[in-house]
Amino acid sequence: MAWIFSLSAECGSDESNANKFAEHFEGISFLLSNGHQCQCRTDTFQDIEENWWCRVSPHNLSEVGIDSAESAYLMTDLGILLYQSLRFATAFRYALVGVEVDEFRTYSELIEESSNLSIPGLVLAKSIQQELGILPVLRPFSPSYVWQPYSGEVYNPLMASPNLKNKLNELLAVS
Repeated sequence: MAWIFSLSAECGSDESNANKFAEHFEGISFLLSNGHQCQCRTDTFQDIEENWWCRVSPHNLSEVGIDSAESAYLMTDLGILLYQSLRFATAFRYALVGVEVDEFRTYSELIEESSNLSIPGLVLAKSIQQELGILPVLRPFSPSYVWQPYSGEVYNPLMASPNLKNKLNELLAVS
């Protein structure tokens, strides 16, 4: 199973918004701090509520998730670059960068969870923020958006190593 690192943005019920968003990122190339170029590809799709999403995924970055401290560093590096470019993207309602963030919340789920919404890296249109009320964790992102600042990607050896996970399970079984 692939664990894809991407930027996913929910663009509402109008497919043309998702297509315009995709055009902003399609083929864009970022220079990572290790000197490698990372070119992005995009695709659009509908969720179960019939809202349109755009996924922006790097072409030559890990598709196995965060399997080392180095991959966490590079994904964080790319995440910051994606957020920088997101500031100039066309209209979207909300977006997030990370591993397996496709459809991280449908619109109705986002609204339902608004009272305790805490998703580092979540970018919201100001119109949604106004609908949800004051959320103290949100800060200005761009003229039309607010966000909970990105905290980067994290390497967790227990998630990446079946051997370490088995050792921990053995310890827990003894307790």
